[in-house]
Amino acid sequence: MAGGGMSREERWSLAGATALVTGGSKGIGHAIVEELAGHGARVHTCARSAAELEECRRRWESRGLQVTVSVCDVSLRAHREQLVETVKQVFDGKLDILVNNAAQILAKPGVEWTSEEYSHLMATNLESCFHLSQLAHPLLLRASIAGGGSIVNISSLGGTLGFPGLAIYNHLKKPLCKCRRN
Repeated sequence: MAGGGMSREERWSLAGATALVTGGSKGIGHAIVEELAGHGARVHTCARSAAELEECRRRWESRGLQVTVSVCDVSLRAHREQLVETVKQVFDGKLDILVNNAAQILAKPGVEWTSEEYSHLMATNLESCFHLSQLAHPLLLRASIAGGGSIVNISSLGGTLGFPGLAIYNHLKKPLCKCRRN
C-alpha cells in the first residue's frame, strides 16, 4: 500500500502549520481554508464582508477547524499591511503557507472600463499578490515546516482561454508563479 499503510490524512498532516488564505469566505478560497484546516493547519483568512466571514467562522468552529478571520480589502495597501500584522500576532511571527486567492472580476468589454475600475482590478488581482508576498516574506522565513514557507498564487482558466467581456481579467489571471522556498 502506498505510504506504508498510512491513510491519506496521516500522510498529508499539516498539524502545527500556519496558513494565510486571502478571499476565504467563498469559492475556491473557502475550499482551500477547509482543506488546510482539515489537515490540521491553523488558518487565518480574510474577505471584505464581515458578515460572511463571521458566518464561515462559526461553521468552521462548530466543525473543530482552527480558523481565525479578519476583514480586509486586499486592493488597499493599508489593509494588506494590517492583515499581515494580524497574522504575525495570531501565529507568533511565523507563517508556513501564503495563498494569494482573493480576486475580483468585472464582466464588460475592455473599451468600456473606467480608469478607476482598471486600477481597482489591478490592485486587487495583481498588486495584492506581490505586496502580500513581500510583507509575508519575513514570516515565511521563520516557517515551522521543513524546507521553509510556501507561496501559492491562485490563477484562473481565464488566463489561458479568452472569454467575451473579460479581456482585462483574462490578461491578469495568467499563472504568475507557484513557488516553494527551500
